[in-house]
Amino acid sequence: MASKIVVDLFIPCFVDQVFPQTGMNMVKVLEKVGCEVHYNPNQTCCGQPAFNAGFFDEARQVAVKFLDDFSSETSDYIVAPSASCVGMVRNAYQDIFVKSSNLVKYRSMQRKVYELTEFLTDVLGITHIPGAALPGRFTYHDSCSALRECGIKAGPRALLQGVEGLELVEMEDSETCCGFGGTFAVKFEAISTAMAEQKVDNALATGADYIVSTDSSCLMHLEAYIQKQQKPIKTMHIADVLASGW
Repeated sequence: MASKIVVDLFIPCFVDQVFPQTGMNMVKVLEKVGCEVHYNPNQTCCGQPAFNAGFFDEARQVAVKFLDDFSSETSDYIVAPSASCVGMVRNAYQDIFVKSSNLVKYRSMQRKVYELTEFLTDVLGITHIPGAALPGRFTYHDSCSALRECGIKAGPRALLQGVEGLELVEMEDSETCCGFGGTFAVKFEAISTAMAEQKVDNALATGADYIVSTDSSCLMHLEAYIQKQQKPIKTMHIADVLASGW
């Protein structure tokens, strides 16, 4: 009997603090497809907020800790429900560790880091989660990090199409930024809100019941606009969709 694939959970700050159920649902999905899931409770942030705000020394300190927390040789992969944070580790860490004595250690870890949907589709070759069912009309938002940093586009859509009862409809400008962008939403509130408005209006035009994405940060931003403006649509992380019905 073949041994199970061992996965280390990489739980981003947003998920840990605001959407813990999404993290639990990722575990549910990974175990459903036969993975052995491990969680290191010492993990904290990947350093993306500090890095994007220009605090490179502070980001480096966090990155070194992250490297220590996720350098276990007992796991086959490191999987997260966030393309944004995976993009940080996979791409920005190259700048952080380029002249560091930790570069070899980082390269070893870098090869193992995946966002949930790309892990399911590209590594495991799975486009259907057995038992996944959720009736309704859904439209998909390509987060900037998923699309531009990680090259994720077809995988999430294939997984959604494999959910029983789910109708997937494409919105106009699905690849356009939602306006969150971390500190961008704070520094440029008016622009950020206008971008959220455009994204939600495009989603509403499809008649969708839900906006789904790989990134909780995007969905949190859109959900805040939706609630404030009382729009008739909801947001849902793809891990929560895939964990529905069973």
